[in-house]
Amino acid sequence: MIEASNLNAGELAALLHFHADAGVEFLLEDEGVDRFAEFAASVAMRAPAPAAPAQERAQRPSPAAAKPAPRPVSATAVAIPGEEAVEMARRAAEAATSLAELKQAIDAFEGCNLKASARNSVFPTEVGTLPILIFGATPSAEDDREGVAFSGAHGELLAKMFGAIGIDIAETTLAHTVPWRPPGGRPPTPAEAEICRPFAMRLIALTKPRFIVMLGNFATRYFTGSAEAIHALRGQWFEIGSPPTEAIAMLHPQDLMTAPLSKRLAWMDLLALEQRMKQANA
Repeated sequence: MIEASNLNAGELAALLHFHADAGVEFLLEDEGVDRFAEFAASVAMRAPAPAAPAQERAQRPSPAAAKPAPRPVSATAVAIPGEEAVEMARRAAEAATSLAELKQAIDAFEGCNLKASARNSVFPTEVGTLPILIFGATPSAEDDREGVAFSGAHGELLAKMFGAIGIDIAETTLAHTVPWRPPGGRPPTPAEAEICRPFAMRLIALTKPRFIVMLGNFATRYFTGSAEAIHALRGQWFEIGSPPTEAIAMLHPQDLMTAPLSKRLAWMDLLALEQRMKQANA
C-alpha cells in the first residue's frame, strides 16, 4: 500500500477528491484513543526509579535468586492444530444431510477460534426457492448480532441490486464463506478460512444451486484461488465444486458504498447473470 507521505500535492488532492466522491467526509479510528493517558504513561516510563533505602537494598534478593511470577492462566481454549481442525470440520460437514443439520454442526464446532469472539454462527438453515446461492466474505456486525447474513445496510443494498433484475433476494440462499465474524471485522487468516471451507463446500452440495454469486475480493479469491483483485475478476464466470456449478464474481455492496461510481459495473454484472439465467431456462 502506498503511504500518503510518498504522494505529491497533486496525487494527494486526487486521493481526497476520490474519497469525497465516495461519500467519505471524515476519518476516525475504530476506537477512541486517550492521547493524554499515553503521554502520561510515556513520561512515567522515562522517569528514573527512586533509589531504595540501604536497608531495603540489603534485604532485597538478588536477580538470580528471585523466582519469576507465575503466568496467569488464560481462559481462552487452546487452539487446535490447523490440519486437525480442518479434518474435524470436514467430518462434521459431511455428516450433515440437511442445512438444519449443517447449522447444528457449525454451532457445535469448537475447532475455530473465531467462534469464541462471535455472538452467532451466521449460516442459512433453509434453501431459497430460487436456485441462486450468494456468498459474502464474513458476517458484518449486524449479521453477528442478528444471526442472519446480509441483515444490515449491505443487505438492503443487495436487495436493491438484485431487485433491479427482478430477483427477490429473500428467495435466494444467502451465506458467508466464514460463518463467524472475526474480531473487529478483520479478514480471516488463511488457517481460519481453510477450517471453515468444508462448511461452505457442503452448503453448495446440499443446496445444489444453478448459479453461485461471489461478492467481493475475499469470497471470489476463496473459491477461485486467484490472487487478482475483484475489479479484475468481476463479471467473469467460474466453475466451483463437484459437480461444477457456474459462479460469477461481482462487487460486494460495501464496494459500491465506498465507490458509488462502481454501480455501473455492478449493473453490467447483474445483466450478465440475468442473461445466463434466461439461457439456462430456454
